[in-house]
Amino acid sequence: MCGRYASSRSPEDLVEEFEVLESHVAQPLEPDYNVAPTKEVYAVVDRPPSRESTEPPQRQLRVLRWGLVPSWAKDPSIGSRMINARMETVAEKPAFRRALAARRCLLPADGYFEWYATEELTEAGKPKKQPYFIRPQDGGTLAMAGLYEIWRDPTKDDDAEDRFRWTCTVITTDAPDDLGRIHDRMPLMVEPERWGPWLDPRSDAETVLGLLTPAAPGRLEAYPVSTAVNAVRKNGPELLEPLALS
Repeated sequence: MCGRYASSRSPEDLVEEFEVLESHVAQPLEPDYNVAPTKEVYAVVDRPPSRESTEPPQRQLRVLRWGLVPSWAKDPSIGSRMINARMETVAEKPAFRRALAARRCLLPADGYFEWYATEELTEAGKPKKQPYFIRPQDGGTLAMAGLYEIWRDPTKDDDAEDRFRWTCTVITTDAPDDLGRIHDRMPLMVEPERWGPWLDPRSDAETVLGLLTPAAPGRLEAYPVSTAVNAVRKNGPELLEPLALS
């Protein structure tokens, strides 16, 4: 799974890198080196200018909450269990298939964290887990494949500004051998030349799934980091510092 990642790019940098035409970021997010489920995150989406417009979709930057709440959900707390969507079943699951059809996004990240079960045991007799940070070797942005939904809060008035909740999930796949030794799953990356067709809501689900492939061997690097990242309240660039293991 992908349950924690880092995102420190500014909205201005993301607008330039992803060729965004319209930013809907009213209040920039602080750089976050320990993004956890239910936090607000940046997402790149393609959407029509308005519901009635016949203009082609426009590239937008938005702030979404991590943990997808399906449009049909009665209780938004379901989002805390919808942080990942498995590529193998995303087209079949009721929670994700409608979003896959027309609401796809890119979730920009510096990299993500995974935990490796070591041979050392805790006092409870369970393997101690060592966190690793996994990022592009070239230091570039990791564009994770995601889905988003817009949930209407039935308790809010029709004119309430917060009546719609925008949420998202990360699509995951089997990790290749060089990363699978750390964890058997990883987020799917979308390469820049595939951003357009992936985001375009007019692309059909069967076509877009063919755009998703695991990272090429050697594209990502992984190194151990401090266990301080285990605590969600901890934040800062020091969480990404390589840790020397004995």
